[in-house]
Amino acid sequence: MVFFCATMACLSGMIRYLSDEIPALEMVFFRNFFGLVFILPFVLSAGVATLKSKRLKMHGLRAIFGTAAMSCWFIGLTLLPLSEATALSFTVPLFTTLGAVLVLGEVVRIHRWAALVIGFFGALIIIRPGIEEIEVGALVVLASSFFIACALLTVKSLSRTDHPTAIVFYMGLFMTPLSLFGAVPVWVWPEPEHYPWLIAMGVFAASGQMGMTRAMKAADASVSMPFSFTNMVFASIIGYVFFAETVDLWTWVGACVIFLSTMYIVRREAKLNKKAKELALGA
Repeated sequence: MVFFCATMACLSGMIRYLSDEIPALEMVFFRNFFGLVFILPFVLSAGVATLKSKRLKMHGLRAIFGTAAMSCWFIGLTLLPLSEATALSFTVPLFTTLGAVLVLGEVVRIHRWAALVIGFFGALIIIRPGIEEIEVGALVVLASSFFIACALLTVKSLSRTDHPTAIVFYMGLFMTPLSLFGAVPVWVWPEPEHYPWLIAMGVFAASGQMGMTRAMKAADASVSMPFSFTNMVFASIIGYVFFAETVDLWTWVGACVIFLSTMYIVRREAKLNKKAKELALGA
């Protein structure tokens, strides 16, 4: 999980570095294209049989949500300090829980509802509406969190029937052409010195996702989740060293409030799932 957070922070730094030269939507395309190229050997080694799926429409829906999320995230990183964007990205589990209630009909008790409210209050601490002018970048990053949550809900459904390799492969296969539609209107041919960075974006993104998958497989989410806060630390260091960004106190406070509320939700869900399994075994 720490490896995943480090690679994601580095990826965010690359996006910020290239943002003055290459439009955000074009970077989304290159990230998907080179990410797909990078994972192909792993897909082939797993075997073509793992790619069989009867739910290509659901894979397509997941790609639409993923492209929207990535586009908003890349744009948000050009408008906000890395640390602030990262802090707001911690709202993803909040949107995921809310979506599970509204879309999947999952039952959420008062404790998790309270954690949701507190978590979104943490986002308000960072944005501080009424005290400071609401930045468009903050709203764009929150939109990214919403679309990521939608994508995660589709993955949750796909994981019941499809192999993880198929989910990763079809994500790249569908998101690459989808992101090209957004890139074409703003296309600027990269200079030769830009390509190593664009390739690195795809490699870092794909390897980071693989690292997260291994982390979630090796340990329960309630165990690996606490380490995700290192993303905030890495992003703050990169922002300070390379872009002279400083993190104000309220961003740290808001990030901690959001993170602690999501931690409570994750641990609560893990506890309930464990109890449900014990009851099932007892029956």
